[in-house]
Amino acid sequence: MKKLLASSLALLGLGLVLAGCSTKTSSAKSDSLNVGILQVVQHGSLDEARQGFKAGLKAELKAHGKSTKVTYHYLNAQGDQANLNTMSQQLVQQKNDLLLGIATPAAQALAKKTTTTPTLVTAVTDLKAAGLVKANAKPQTNVSGTSDLTPVGLQLKLLKSLTTGNKPLGIMYNSSEENSVLQVKLAKAYAKKHHLNLKVVSATSTNDVASVLAGLTGKVSGLYLPTDNLMASAMKTIGAKAKAAKLPVVTGSIEMAEDGGTATYGINYYDLGKQTGKMAYNVLENKQKPQTMAVQTSKKLHLYINQANTKAIGLKPSQITKP
Repeated sequence: MKKLLASSLALLGLGLVLAGCSTKTSSAKSDSLNVGILQVVQHGSLDEARQGFKAGLKAELKAHGKSTKVTYHYLNAQGDQANLNTMSQQLVQQKNDLLLGIATPAAQALAKKTTTTPTLVTAVTDLKAAGLVKANAKPQTNVSGTSDLTPVGLQLKLLKSLTTGNKPLGIMYNSSEENSVLQVKLAKAYAKKHHLNLKVVSATSTNDVASVLAGLTGKVSGLYLPTDNLMASAMKTIGAKAKAAKLPVVTGSIEMAEDGGTATYGINYYDLGKQTGKMAYNVLENKQKPQTMAVQTSKKLHLYINQANTKAIGLKPSQITKP
């Protein structure tokens, strides 16, 4: 009887220990989260969006008194489609609690790999056109996020105010990027309505940018660059050649203007990332589903002037005002 009682007590003790371990593991899991981030390429705007996302999520956790530890698994495809495919698969297999796609190609790569893992995106111009959601107001997929659609018309108006003469306004973009195609379409519609002449050219690789821009020099009075990943990556080259040609350049994003443009009136990608981080909090902590979360756009527009570049092409910063 004593042996039976001792055995029973030992089993009971073991059960309590196992139960305690189980409870501890569950608690630890609830206090930590894993977020997988896939970025299409490295450049200022997308880097700012990523940092803003992390800051936004951190701020929301702090504001709600959460001590949750967030581990980020960040991968950058450096503009390579094969990398996007491999890296998106890797992030999905890691069983992250949330995925973040930065820029359209990265967002599409993630969406192709999972229809169940909650996925947010940022720096995507049109989520519906990219096939990521069924409707911006109600996505009905596992994807939602923030759009970086810029005020194309106002940016063209700003460029026009910086030019003289009757030469057309130039637009350079990558025709392989869906977001850029949309912005050029909006630019053409605005130009038609306001009787502006445009000369639109496309470059499809960093090697093409310099030669395509050289072909525009002397034929246009100013240059407009949409929020295009290729153009953003080549801004230092574009900026140097534009300064030499005394050509005003209005860009789709503030970061592009910082890297070589003249000015812009547009969104701040860090702020856009913060908005996405707040959405992430609602997914991770409030258990909201992307399926029901409306796509958001930037709530702020900023006039940015690159002082050095403005003076280099013979303009006074004081001449540049909000369109």
